[in-house]
Amino acid sequence: MLPIPSVANLLQRRPRLPARLFAWLFASLLFATTAWAAAPAGDVEFPLPVESYTQDASLGLWDTLVARVQAEPFNLIATVIFFLAILHTFAAAKFQKWAHAVEHAHEEKVAEHRGAHGVTGGPVPVSFKGKVLHFFGEVEAIFGIWVVVLVIALTITKGWGTVTHYMSSVNFTEPMFVVVIMALASTRPVLLAAEACLRAFARIGRESVAAWWLTILIIAPLLGSFITEPAAMTIAALLLARQFYELKPSPRFAYATIGLLFVNVSVGGTLTHFAAPPVLMVATPWKWDLAYMFTHFGWRAAIGIVIATTLYALIFRKEFAALQNARTERRSQNAGQTRVEPSVPAWITLVQIGFMAFTVFVAHYPALFIGGFLFFIAFMQATAHHQGRLELRSPMLVGFFLAGLVTHGGLQAWWIEPVLSRLGEMPLFLGATALTAVNDNAAITYLATLVPGFTEELKYAVVAGAVTGGGLTVIANAPNPAGQSILQRYFPNGVSPLNLLLAALVPTVIMALAFMAI
Repeated sequence: MLPIPSVANLLQRRPRLPARLFAWLFASLLFATTAWAAAPAGDVEFPLPVESYTQDASLGLWDTLVARVQAEPFNLIATVIFFLAILHTFAAAKFQKWAHAVEHAHEEKVAEHRGAHGVTGGPVPVSFKGKVLHFFGEVEAIFGIWVVVLVIALTITKGWGTVTHYMSSVNFTEPMFVVVIMALASTRPVLLAAEACLRAFARIGRESVAAWWLTILIIAPLLGSFITEPAAMTIAALLLARQFYELKPSPRFAYATIGLLFVNVSVGGTLTHFAAPPVLMVATPWKWDLAYMFTHFGWRAAIGIVIATTLYALIFRKEFAALQNARTERRSQNAGQTRVEPSVPAWITLVQIGFMAFTVFVAHYPALFIGGFLFFIAFMQATAHHQGRLELRSPMLVGFFLAGLVTHGGLQAWWIEPVLSRLGEMPLFLGATALTAVNDNAAITYLATLVPGFTEELKYAVVAGAVTGGGLTVIANAPNPAGQSILQRYFPNGVSPLNLLLAALVPTVIMALAFMAI
């Protein structure tokens, strides 16, 4: 008969959480529940539409912002929470270091305890504090964490009804689309097909490390104009991981590459009017078609990408030689051990590319592309012997990141719109570039469509600025979190926001000159 553990033994075995943490969680839950019950029923006019604010041309920018805070005090609260979330992203690496230190100390304590009691083997108990700190250090989780703070603040000040009304008004189509397209683009048949296509260009340089690097960073971003930027980012990041980052480049070269990748993808989707999120926001309201995008943006973007990538290739030309030697040495060590990867039948690849094409075609209709994704999962199971493992962790984290970003971004129109409306052509371009670094560039261009009286020159300036600044931070462009999620394992303690910003500055300046000086 199996022994039945006593209650005392069960209590001793349960994970011990710090008493202060228990008290904090209980107090927070009690406070939130009380506030929820006591708060008013909810204000359906939240957030206030931009056009509902008093439009007084005589007021300066500061006076306009003050008046809007007076009309809706929660504007200031929402923006403070948003900027705290941004500051949190810059501290993510510190949380990761703290988490590693806590987990290391926990493992040593467990080993010491087991040694003292003669216990060997068995799973090591998880450090709850370490896991929580890891969660706070995940860039993809940060905006979601601060959404919790936003929801609590909104519940206390305006009631649960306002929370449900606002959350139901937020458009989560883009985060859902990115999850699906990332999952599709990272499958083995699609990745092998993309690698085969890019290999045709890499062969010009005899498939050297430099040739692969140039091919991925020039061709893949331009393909984003046809297969969407999130798909291009996923494919480019996966191929860079295989052809470049696995060779362990120097930290300086590693950051230069990811910064260049983010900038190139941001502008590479401007050859068409349906692939880049910031362009999608304005294409219909401003009647921009394929011909307009290519003649005004596309060719300039292609020139900027080639110049920026070539410049970085020249700067790091000596490191390419070292990486080439490292690849040759690795191949010689693995001679005879390398397993030939089996090919995928062409019809399976075509079907999966068809699923991607369908997803892009119905990108604005979640019910259709999610339904299509479910059919894709069934097809993948039916052809499992030609498939790899379906990777969902990174797409889900990226979707969570974008969902948090659009939730916060929907409450920032009150200050972004008056800033954009008061700028001339060049200041508007520079302002849009700077604002993109702290907000998704699609949000910037969407708000621009709400500003009355924009001339064609101003429309061009705001979109050019939004795509130019799309590589400065991980939150600047929707596909960036996808690239960071795939490549962050090659950076100790994750990708540093400051180093990413510095790495993206030079290609950002080149793109600015390409759009505004040519």
